[in-house]
Amino acid sequence: MALEAAGRPPEETLSLWKREQARLKARVVNWDTEAWQRDPAFSGLQRVGGVDVSFVKGDSVRACASLVVLSFPELEVVYEESRMVSLTAPYVSGFLAFREVPFLLELVQQLREKEPGLMPQVLLVDGNGVLHHRGFGVACHLGVLTDLPCVGVAKKLLQVDGLENNALHKEKIRLLQTRGDSFPLLGDSGTVLGMALRSHDRSTRPLYVSVGHKMSLEAAVRLICCCCRFRIPEPVRQADICSREHIRKSLGLPGSPTPRSPKAQRPVACPRGDSGESSALC
Repeated sequence: MALEAAGRPPEETLSLWKREQARLKARVVNWDTEAWQRDPAFSGLQRVGGVDVSFVKGDSVRACASLVVLSFPELEVVYEESRMVSLTAPYVSGFLAFREVPFLLELVQQLREKEPGLMPQVLLVDGNGVLHHRGFGVACHLGVLTDLPCVGVAKKLLQVDGLENNALHKEKIRLLQTRGDSFPLLGDSGTVLGMALRSHDRSTRPLYVSVGHKMSLEAAVRLICCCCRFRIPEPVRQADICSREHIRKSLGLPGSPTPRSPKAQRPVACPRGDSGESSALC
């Protein structure tokens, strides 16, 4: 029976979801599995994907799921697909994947079947990975089900395992002076759950990066830094633009299309190391 998207599911459903998270969590890989991840300049990485689900304003059921693939390091869109969807699960903190992942998984599977040459080598997700109540957020969920390297990128701190957006946390943020500066998110359990990253010189608000699947935290932070023309990583930003524009067109809403990428904006240049060789370390 379909769940009401606007209401809270019964405890029996939540228990089922918890068991499913625990089952899939056992399959998470939190280290680098691909050669390009271990290369200082990410040599061999050619395609980075981003996913997003945007919602129709004032509607708890209708939404748009989007997948985009960008070339790397140019960060130009080479593939995009959006579709209107009807949400069958409500939003419950800690269970976002059960609301969004089925639609994102369909988009990835469609690309894999129709244009395998454009499959992303890594997916960036607007949400958390192991930085999660039970260590298995939406980026982990999507990564395990697609069997792709996956990184969680959140705009707000999820306050779990003793992590708090308190005065000490805000002081650490203040000390992030330039693009690439970061600090670890160390939980009360003694586990580093992610990193707070200043992703752009013109933004003082950090991103919260966490491992989703098949990638180390160190490589994930380097990759996010190299994918940011603005504060938000370009694959996620483009997926958001794509989904919102699809909603506007599908519903016949007024407004002008959001510019995809300013012509004057050059591709992100990852800083060079002391040797002079191009490095992805920001």
